[in-house]
Amino acid sequence: MNNISDNLRGAIFMMLAMGGYVVNDALMKLTSDDIALAQGVFLRGLVASALLGAFAAYKGQLFHRASGAELRIILFRAFSEIAATYCYLSALFNMPLASLTAIMQSLPLAVTLAGALFLGEKVGWRRYLAILVGFGGVMIIIRPFGGGFNAFALWGVAAVGFVTLRDIMAAKIHHRTPSIFAALFTAVGVTLAAGVAAVFEPWQPVSTGNYALLGSAALFILVGYITSISAMRYGEIAFVSPFRYTVLVWALLIGIFVFNDYPDLWTMVGIGVIVGTGVFTFYREQQSQKAASGAAG
Repeated sequence: MNNISDNLRGAIFMMLAMGGYVVNDALMKLTSDDIALAQGVFLRGLVASALLGAFAAYKGQLFHRASGAELRIILFRAFSEIAATYCYLSALFNMPLASLTAIMQSLPLAVTLAGALFLGEKVGWRRYLAILVGFGGVMIIIRPFGGGFNAFALWGVAAVGFVTLRDIMAAKIHHRTPSIFAALFTAVGVTLAAGVAAVFEPWQPVSTGNYALLGSAALFILVGYITSISAMRYGEIAFVSPFRYTVLVWALLIGIFVFNDYPDLWTMVGIGVIVGTGVFTFYREQQSQKAASGAAG
């Protein structure tokens, strides 16, 4: 009974995390008509970095002595996050939220493929096929040769690539390095990079309403960070992880009721293909782990 309760708690945390991320995206998108991309990321980053730094100090993890090799990995991870943030927000400001969110759901497929290519992880033919079909779902959403093609969707695909690179770097960080230290290092790096980029853009006056939106975005992205960690701590991965796809429900509802973006039939088909292949890939991963633990036993 306690296990079921923990799993349900983990699922609730995961759904809250996905909601936090999407609400952050929606709030940033609402500022895009008035504030340049770099300026918005910089102002949001100031608030997010300060809050994350305060949390790290509270946990006693504000400082960490890293080796030279480890520091290079953390730096490269931060660079990947900076590139991913730029690509993602460039797409977000110029295309429907639900479509971009669906493209980002190909991330587990991309990480699985990268793990096989660069980390030597074993991937069977079924999962390779699922990856191929899943990327086909992305193509259905993008429709690069159709009349409704939005070139900014390619920025979303680039964001998937950089986030995959970020996750590969995260897998190489030594276990003794506190996660919150790496997250804070990255958040500060993104903020500083946005500050430098903002120097070369016209700085727009920020209204009280936009300050409120940016501050709220910072709070919601931290909600996403914290609740996603809590989800994995409380629930079993096999039970909790599929609830990541509730992010699409949040994105569809916010897209419709806030931005008046109604996804067309082919977008919904692409979403179904990506979710289906993602769930299948995760299922096969669990089966492989069970088989490996059975053989070891």
